[in-house]
Amino acid sequence: MTVNTIPESHRDLLESDVAVLATIGSDRRPQLSAIWFLADDDGIRLSLNTSRQKVRNLRANPAVNLFILDRVAPTRYLEIRGDAEVADDSAYALADRVGQKYGADLRTFDGANPHRVAVTIRPTRVNAVDMTVGH
Repeated sequence: MTVNTIPESHRDLLESDVAVLATIGSDRRPQLSAIWFLADDDGIRLSLNTSRQKVRNLRANPAVNLFILDRVAPTRYLEIRGDAEVADDSAYALADRVGQKYGADLRTFDGANPHRVAVTIRPTRVNAVDMTVGH
């Protein structure tokens, strides 16, 4: 399953400015983080600093859930369940692409730990919800 399987009715949400990423912590409880992201043909892409808990969670358990709420119509949202692939991004290739979308240099957020990974979410299930349809 690729991002292209997301229904046309909800593809605009892939341009949203923020999503919520759920990972599974070592205590087997969900951890939620507001994140910046990119959507491309390969899936949903994230640039994460390696000092963050969500990176440790993904390395231990690649199961993720990404939630994108339509903030104009909050009864409309996109939920993407999938598996995350984590790869080194020490050259900041993906980080620079994400930064370009948001008009930011992600290096300024890294502090004393300038190490990043590129995370690709491979969707296994997509739930496109619009509770206003038919009302």
